[in-house]
Amino acid sequence: MVWCAQEGHLLTITRKAGQAVLIGDGVRILVKEIRGRQVRLLIEADRKVPVYREELYKQIVAENERAAKGATDLLEHLE
Repeated sequence: MVWCAQEGHLLTITRKAGQAVLIGDGVRILVKEIRGRQVRLLIEADRKVPVYREELYKQIVAENERAAKGATDLLEHLE
């Protein structure tokens, strides 16, 4: 099954330490270590592929939205 946000399809994969998941031709995610409830992942991807922790990515998106709104507010004052 392929993940598709629009259709709500999700793929659940079980992996053990030392096993990997491949995404497309250029991303490999290896389960490096499992300690209790913490999993260490090794991500291999081209340097052009941005890789973020989800919470950091959400902060970046929120900041970009604030900046874009601020730019729109400034343009309204120029008219």
